[in-house]
Amino acid sequence: MRPAHILVGTTGDESASPTIRRVGVADLFHALARGIDDFAAMPSHAVFLCVIYPLLGIVLVGITFGYAMLPLAFPIAAGFALIGPLAAIGLYELSRRREAGLDSASNHALDVLHSPSLGAVVALGLLLMAIFLIWLAVAQAIYIAFFGYSPPASIGGFVHDVFATRAGLYLIVVGTGVGFLFAAVVLAIGVVSFPLLLDRPVGAAVALLTSIRVVAANPLTMALWGLIVAALLAIGSLPFFLGLTVVVPVLGHATWHLYRRAVVPDPSPRPDYRPRAKPPRSAADFPAALFPTRR
Repeated sequence: MRPAHILVGTTGDESASPTIRRVGVADLFHALARGIDDFAAMPSHAVFLCVIYPLLGIVLVGITFGYAMLPLAFPIAAGFALIGPLAAIGLYELSRRREAGLDSASNHALDVLHSPSLGAVVALGLLLMAIFLIWLAVAQAIYIAFFGYSPPASIGGFVHDVFATRAGLYLIVVGTGVGFLFAAVVLAIGVVSFPLLLDRPVGAAVALLTSIRVVAANPLTMALWGLIVAALLAIGSLPFFLGLTVVVPVLGHATWHLYRRAVVPDPSPRPDYRPRAKPPRSAADFPAALFPTRR
């Protein structure tokens, strides 16, 4: 996909913006119910178990070898929600396929790699990663503003400083407020943008603006959705983040169904990726079959 197509899509028709709908509280609970149904039919908790726990292990190793990373432990855990819309893109694809009555085996989550909007998906994904890194830098700056550059002497001392001192109280209030602003920005640009990219050959700019339009047309409903997501992620973090292996997939599937409620379906859906059938091979093909130029 050329750079212009990454922004405006393969059609290049910016006037054909997706039509959005007003959504209410009932639509949110409908999306959650459908998300739970999709997860029950296509359980993917094992995948997120394999992803979440190595990430937690990296954080724990960093804390073990030096307490300098300790102030970033919570911002890192909370900041994963900022890249959640990208991390769940395979779940959107599975929900899309199940809704269309297609084979929804877990391997089809990788069909997103063949999407005509892949370049736009990558562009928006890089934007979310940039926001995540900026959040970590801001969180570190907030901690330094209240506690200075010296790293915590111990985990117990860090917990005491945060929860039993005036500076710690200010840190919690300011950090939560700034984190809320980052979360609001990501909600606005990501609530329907990635599902839209999978559903239609639009560009990153069209998807981003459509997501902002949905939030602008439904500010209270989308605010409630953001609170529901935050609450479920917080609940899923206990105990030891184990609940996230269920909460994250359910929210991913639910986001697809929320997109369906918020954006009028395209009358001409994109064609599905169909892998080419591979011809049978015999032992006589070796080693020529190892070379990609061979047909």
